[in-house]
Amino acid sequence: MSYVEHFELTEQPFRLTPDPEFVYWSKQHARAKAYMESTIWLADGFVVVTGEIGSGKTTLLQSFLGEIEDDIVYAVISQTQLTPTQFLQAVLAEFGFKPFNKLKVELLDMLNMFLIEQYSNGKKVILIVDEAQNLSKKVLEEIRLLSGIETHKEKVLRIIMAGQPELKETLDSPNLKQLVQRVRLRFHLGPLDRRETREYIEHRLRVGGRENNDLIADDAFATIHRYTGGVPRLINTLCDTALLCAFSEDKKSVELDDVKSAIEELNWKEVEYSTDTYQQLSPVVSAGQPTYLARIEVRHDGEMVSEHFFEAGRIIAGRSPDNEIYIKSKFVSRHHVQLTIDDFGCTVEDLNSTNGVFIGETRIKKHLIKNGDKVTLGLYELAYADLRKKNREEDSQSKKQNG
Repeated sequence: MSYVEHFELTEQPFRLTPDPEFVYWSKQHARAKAYMESTIWLADGFVVVTGEIGSGKTTLLQSFLGEIEDDIVYAVISQTQLTPTQFLQAVLAEFGFKPFNKLKVELLDMLNMFLIEQYSNGKKVILIVDEAQNLSKKVLEEIRLLSGIETHKEKVLRIIMAGQPELKETLDSPNLKQLVQRVRLRFHLGPLDRRETREYIEHRLRVGGRENNDLIADDAFATIHRYTGGVPRLINTLCDTALLCAFSEDKKSVELDDVKSAIEELNWKEVEYSTDTYQQLSPVVSAGQPTYLARIEVRHDGEMVSEHFFEAGRIIAGRSPDNEIYIKSKFVSRHHVQLTIDDFGCTVEDLNSTNGVFIGETRIKKHLIKNGDKVTLGLYELAYADLRKKNREEDSQSKKQNG
């Protein structure tokens, strides 16, 4: 008898191989997937998702690919230690070509013609590059050039790059500034917190056939989180080993002692807050108070429903709970509108919503709004307040008082 039958499971819950059936949608994983989905809505969609080894990037990609519709044509490149020519050959091979023994200029021509043909046939094309941290800067420059292929109306290639944290560092280098300017959205998958770690474990046990949350003792979860740092792959390894330890002693549940025995077998050390490893796993928290550039009031029938403050960055509003601004209304699309806040103000962009985005009586696709503007989504309004002037006045006042 294996531990699967012993613990009344239907399948092994903590396998290390990515399986979309076991995906646990933490808030940040749902957000990362929404960003991937945005490549479908946005004609110039270009998304970069980074995260530690084992944070769930590949599983997210598989889940995303499992749900795309028939009008999407895609290529997935996961072997990324390639020259520019080899990279183009790999992309064309994924699209069904036999591109070998061709000059680079011929490869580019083949790919360009393919993209234009797909666009003419009403198809959307997505290039997905996994393990993108291994791409050379020459290949990244090739990707930048590919992202610019367009018809007279719009760009014809959407791109998703996923990789380890080194990809963030590479993209931030000065000689890749032009590529970064093409990127629509960047998101880093951090570790699960203690609550999410428990939810993740219990979710995988339920999918594995264990309905009741009684297999792992309550006092074991904090230790699991301390020794895994909230990284899903490490959680799987530790929980699988703990189940084996409990099974070997013919126990019907996993106790704290079993988790400790598993830690000893694995020869793991507790994740320290001060180590470089933990700093990589943890979200970056800046000192002092955040500088908010905008306040968004959500209004219904003239009454304020909620109020949100935002720093520079991109915000998505819609009916799905994973949005920064969640509006529960059948007249609002799942991901309805994107607001981009930067030093110049706030740009609003319709994400191909069903009922449109309006300022006053005018339906807009993309528009730079000003202080006091109201953006209408179905029966709701987003009232925008620009806080930059207020911030400057407060800074000036503070300097006078301290001067």
